[in-house]
Amino acid sequence: MTSGFRFGIEAEFLLARKSDSRPLWYKDVSFKQLDQIFSQISLEGLPSLEGLSAEPPHEKLMPFIVEGYGIVDENFKVIDAYPKGAEIRTPVCYSIDEVMKVYEECYRRFKTALSQHDMVPVAMSHHPIETKFSGPQNKRRHDFWQWAMEVMTTYGPDINVSFPEPITKKLFSDLEDLNAKVNYYAPALAAISLASPFYKGQLWENKSQLGLSYRTFKRSIIAPAIELHADENFRIEFKVFEMSSHSIDFKNYILLVLALFLDETLKGRSSAPERIYDLGLVSRLGIKAPEMRERFMEIFSNAPAVLKKHGFNPDSLNELTDRIENGHCPSREMQTLFKAEGLNAVIKKYSVLHTLSGEEI
Repeated sequence: MTSGFRFGIEAEFLLARKSDSRPLWYKDVSFKQLDQIFSQISLEGLPSLEGLSAEPPHEKLMPFIVEGYGIVDENFKVIDAYPKGAEIRTPVCYSIDEVMKVYEECYRRFKTALSQHDMVPVAMSHHPIETKFSGPQNKRRHDFWQWAMEVMTTYGPDINVSFPEPITKKLFSDLEDLNAKVNYYAPALAAISLASPFYKGQLWENKSQLGLSYRTFKRSIIAPAIELHADENFRIEFKVFEMSSHSIDFKNYILLVLALFLDETLKGRSSAPERIYDLGLVSRLGIKAPEMRERFMEIFSNAPAVLKKHGFNPDSLNELTDRIENGHCPSREMQTLFKAEGLNAVIKKYSVLHTLSGEEI
């Protein structure tokens, strides 16, 4: 029954020096250096890269990208980049099992290549030390330029899903309602994933209390919750989750996105300003923010039936119980470890991927 669905994961990573866990940024590593590392990674055994496009200034099409700020010529052609980190983007896959297998294999090759140059990828959603970037205008539109500078310190996964044609027609028949549905439920989904509690090398405080996500706080004002790609099989790119060092989280994020879009009984609707306000509360309080646990449970309680109806196994969602009941999320674990052992210990821990099989990479 899952025929016609397509999946992809785009995961951005902070880079750190392997030898001492020092977080890196564009001041420490160049586009050319990273591009050469990634260009030498074997693509043997990976699915076709059809559907991906080469990202300038990269010349080689590959699942490994230098993420950062594009440097342009007088015609706004990207000729170089300041790296903020690096990204894995899986090829288009036709099942959740396939996309998870491909993601883990890409990560293995990605980390191996970086380690040979004293670097490791870190699953953290905001740079723990750097907070602001300014660069020469690299977009014709002023708002796009401002956004390009804002995201130079943020890292996150995009969950990509496209649906069989009959479902796509129904989903896209009323875009205003679809966006209102996402506006209402997206903050509750973001709440279980928060993974960026640092600001300038210390725990982030807001309104005299420790916050959980400086990334969500910072990007909620202008960042979209989803992007719709009508020219790519109506691919939906879901953008509010934060990074994780556990493959099971990415699998569950895919399942939650499917449940959100496939469940026709969900009645909550919000405007974009309401979503921004809710994400601001979530950035500080997580799932304990007003109404968030209730909204999440609307999706979560219906998910098993909705997913099984379309041929998906929802069992791994049980892994989220502790986050729902007790408000746990990666940020709370990071806070505890930071207080006990400092930032380097946090970076070291979150530079290890825990695979679905239990292996640590």
